[in-house]
Amino acid sequence: MSSLHPVVREVTERLRERSRESRAAYLAKIAAARGDGTHRQHLSCGNLAHGFAACGTDDKAALRAGRTPNIGIVTAYNDMLSAHQPYERYPELIRTIAREAGATAQVAGGVPAMCDGVTQGRAGMELSLFSRDLIAMATAVALSHDMFDAGLYLGICDKIVPGLLIGALAFGHLPGVFVPSGPMPSGITNEAKSKVRQAYAEGKASREELLEAEAAAYHAPGTCTFYGTANSNQMLMEIMGMHLPGASFVVPDTPLRDALTAEAVRRAAAMSALGEHYLPVGHIVDEKSVINGVIGLHATGGSTNHLLHLVAMARAAGVELRWEDFDALSSVVPLLARVYPNGYADVNQFHEAGGMAFLIDQLLSQGLLHADVNTVNGTGLHGYAQVPVLDAKGQLAWQKVSGESGNRGVLRAISEPFRADGGLRLLDGNLGRGVIKVSSVPDDRMVIEAPAIVFNDQDEVRGAFERGELNRDFVAVVRFQGPRANGMPELHKLTPTLALLQDRGHRIALLTDGRMSGASGRVPAAIHVTPEAEAGGALAKVRDGDLIRLDAVNGALDVLVDAAEFAARPSVTLPDHSHHVGMGRELFGLFRNNAVTADLGAGVL
Repeated sequence: MSSLHPVVREVTERLRERSRESRAAYLAKIAAARGDGTHRQHLSCGNLAHGFAACGTDDKAALRAGRTPNIGIVTAYNDMLSAHQPYERYPELIRTIAREAGATAQVAGGVPAMCDGVTQGRAGMELSLFSRDLIAMATAVALSHDMFDAGLYLGICDKIVPGLLIGALAFGHLPGVFVPSGPMPSGITNEAKSKVRQAYAEGKASREELLEAEAAAYHAPGTCTFYGTANSNQMLMEIMGMHLPGASFVVPDTPLRDALTAEAVRRAAAMSALGEHYLPVGHIVDEKSVINGVIGLHATGGSTNHLLHLVAMARAAGVELRWEDFDALSSVVPLLARVYPNGYADVNQFHEAGGMAFLIDQLLSQGLLHADVNTVNGTGLHGYAQVPVLDAKGQLAWQKVSGESGNRGVLRAISEPFRADGGLRLLDGNLGRGVIKVSSVPDDRMVIEAPAIVFNDQDEVRGAFERGELNRDFVAVVRFQGPRANGMPELHKLTPTLALLQDRGHRIALLTDGRMSGASGRVPAAIHVTPEAEAGGALAKVRDGDLIRLDAVNGALDVLVDAAEFAARPSVTLPDHSHHVGMGRELFGLFRNNAVTADLGAGVL
């Protein structure tokens, strides 16, 4: 294991210094919250009786005595989401294992779990980002009863894991383990699915053919197998020490998955204040683990949504992460994985090639991760360079990962990376600040200079395409898509259209104050531009025909218009926001009106 890379050390020290006061205040808060031990013993008799009234005889006796840990389960279960359907049977499994470990467990509460894959391009998508804040609040409500000594957090997808972690950190004096359910088995290849999507965009495939392809891709319980935000969440929880080693990508409803879930229960009990190794969540998530998370995102080409989520998650622990930290680390962290949409493979193939254990082992070998961190495994990060297996007796064990990748097309050693940097760039210029994911962008598209075509909605892009107006070089400026405008929905509907135009030979780019998740793919996309148009950002002044320069090589994002003329232009405003009501969107007005900018996490502080 090498000594820590100097850039990793430098960025960490800057982060630590920047966070000195906020982190100290956070640690003081959770120390005060812990007080003099488990809170359950301070409940009045009436409070406590309410808390165990529905329990069985043995659990009721244990809770009355107050000498054994009680684990609160916060679950995102619903059976409409394939990723969360496996959680249906987890509570009973967890309760059984807890009793065997001398503990008890109760479902503390549920959190909403919407699916961006279902709401994509629909009105409901405008609730997606802000559901993160709601999930955090629901987690806090679940933990607010002073009944619990540790938490188990059952969640997978886009806003759900960030919301759960933010809520868990609000109760950072409680230990906790994140418990995944795993990806669905592989269906048709992502390449095949993508071809049908593009054919449909060209009018060369029917809706029935498209639905058949989508149903063959999304076909079983488990997480979607492409590397978007959901699977980036799982990578993050593992590399930040909140999962057990190797837990992220074991498929659902298998003996190994159940064994990992059982061990998570045992670890939660052991880490509780009544266990042998007290270790609260607020002492696991710190400056070093946050930096490890950023490095993991770079090394895997993870979702750009974490330019929002990881910033917000870190802040919940008193850590002031900034986009500049992502940018500085990107220059030294090599891309070791190519998982669709950044490559042909899915997360199952990534896992089979060595997965997280191989990735962590390789990064540690060059000092590109902090090894000396707290983890739910009770080890530093070196304990995560291991693969979980069932031994001859069916018991869970871990083996040292191989030093060779099982598939160099999806996962590579650090000596032969797919690219020398992490593929994520910070952009800055007279149009504001934004980010771009370039891990799949062709080298000859890293700089795009073309006239703007301005849209105020992603559906307008599709309409212009169908009218034949986009067969040329252009930068699609899709504005009023930020958190204050309409909740910052993801703009995946743009991907097939823009990719098709690029494949026709046109020089195309996207410029938006909205989101594109991990699915922007081969088209250069400057996203999360801040200030957003609704807040008076420069995008509100851009006109059709303005020459835009998106330079991912030098990190520049500019409109090539006379500065005085551009400054004098009035900002366009959307005259009517009435279309942002209905489908429950009016309930989120408080969030939209108080949302902070994308570079602060696009939530409510």
